[in-house]
Order: sequence, then C-alpha cells, then structure tokens
Amino acid sequence: MTDSLLDIAEVAGRAGSAPSALRFYEKKGLISAAGRNGLRRTYRPDVLERLALIVCARGAGFSVAEIGRFLVARPSDADLRTGMAARARDLDEQIGRLTRLRDSLRHAAVRDHEPIVDCPESKRAVGDAPPPR
Repeated sequence: MTDSLLDIAEVAGRAGSAPSALRFYEKKGLISAAGRNGLRRTYRPDVLERLALIVCARGAGFSVAEIGRFLVARPSDADLRTGMAARARDLDEQIGRLTRLRDSLRHAAVRDHEPIVDCPESKRAVGDAPPPR
C-alpha cells in the first residue's frame, strides 16, 4: 500500500463512521476508493474532508441523494443553488430553535420549579420559537 493512502479501517476510525457507511457512500457515489490493499479498500487522505461534509449534512437532515446533488453542483445549476439557499435559511431557523431550547434547558437545570419544565422563563424562551415549516 502506498504511504499516502489510508486503509478503510483507518478512514472509518478518523471519520467516526463504520466501514459499512463508507462502502454505502461509495456505492451511492459520494466518495470513491483509490484502490485496494488485498481485499480492503484504500482512500486518499482528502476523503476525510468529504466525509466530514457528508456526516455534517446527514446530521442536519440532508438525504444521501441531496448530498450527492450538491457535491457535484456547478455555478450554472441555478435551481440547485436556489434550493441550497432555501435549505440554508431552514437551517438558520433550526439553529435558532435549538439555541433557544439549549438556553432553556440550561436555565431549567439550575432552577427549583416543580416540574422543572414549568419554569416560566424556560417556557417563554421555547415559546418564542416560530413553528417549523
């Protein structure tokens, strides 16, 4: 194996993903192996950056198909770029809701209300959140 290539187990460990996830992402065209070392796939180190993006996008609720589309997006893909901007706005709203929830939980964790979630300040913080789209 070339020194610059990483074994599938090493990539999986560094990315915090299972090797089966890497094989799945490869099957879906999101990543590609550089070759093999015996029966084991090998990858170039830059696959770790791609995997970080994939894992982050999956955590934000993007489907594998959506990720696949924006990984190959070109500046001329106006419809896709419009969709990406809309998803960015949705994420901003989600971040706002989650931030309010986090702050409410931190507040409730140190208060003496019975039950804890009945803290008026916590309710007010969460209640200010616009409903999800």
